[in-house]
Amino acid sequence: MSVSEVRIPMETQETSAAFQNILVAIDFSEPSRRALCDALVLAEENHARLSIVHVLHGSGKHAAQENLPEVERDWIAAKKRIQALVEELGPLQKIDSVFVRRGPVAEQVRSVIEEQAIDLLVIGTHGRGGLQKLALGSVAEELLRVSPCPVTTLGPMAESPAAHHGAGFHNVLFATDFGKGSRKALPLALALARAGHAKLTLLHMMPMPTTSTALSAYVPAAEAASEFEQWEATSRKRAVQELKDCLPAETGLEQEPRYVVGTDFLAEGILTASITYGIDLIVMGANHAKSARMAAHTP
Repeated sequence: MSVSEVRIPMETQETSAAFQNILVAIDFSEPSRRALCDALVLAEENHARLSIVHVLHGSGKHAAQENLPEVERDWIAAKKRIQALVEELGPLQKIDSVFVRRGPVAEQVRSVIEEQAIDLLVIGTHGRGGLQKLALGSVAEELLRVSPCPVTTLGPMAESPAAHHGAGFHNVLFATDFGKGSRKALPLALALARAGHAKLTLLHMMPMPTTSTALSAYVPAAEAASEFEQWEATSRKRAVQELKDCLPAETGLEQEPRYVVGTDFLAEGILTASITYGIDLIVMGANHAKSARMAAHTP
């Protein structure tokens, strides 16, 4: 299973699944190595240009004041490590551009995206445990919130698309909260499903009621349970209709979409649905926060 989260700029009206300029961000960790493998496959399948960016630690604005020979050594060493990594993956791998920057990671990666007209960013993620299994790590979360292009993330438990080279995605899951970020991500989910002749599953996780209603506080347990079942049935029916209303009249899909509504915790519910329906790719919208860095570091 390959996990993807997507944020589409507000000005984007139509989204094509064919990417022309792909950028992969690497930090030489195992997740970023896997991300590079997948980016190579995506670039080949889309006949796209592929670039690599690595961000050195330290502040870019003060680089000129630092020891210049040391800065140059870091830059040359990073370039050599990138070259060695690419050669390790095979002698015929084609990389169009390599960028080594210094400064805040998200800021520098966004700068490359804007300068090079990148239309897809690929990153590997370390993930977290517990209820945050779908969380990506602070840098990845920050990139999702500031990136002006769609972002594909590969989690530590995800099966690499490189393992199914040329097979494409057969089951795409679009997880939505019906918010602005989700609305902007839907065109990409549709485009990817159309391109892969895939089954599209639309998923909404209903938030569980945090407190009992005034009525249930004074009625027997059996009646309270009945009241909850009625609420769940009504809410589920309404959510399914909202999922159907999300789609345009003509979707262009070869298979009838699947509509799923759950009541689990958000991350667990999405992962459970992914396992249940054999999902290859998850598409989600990332909502903006006033401070991307603050949001990325907030539990």
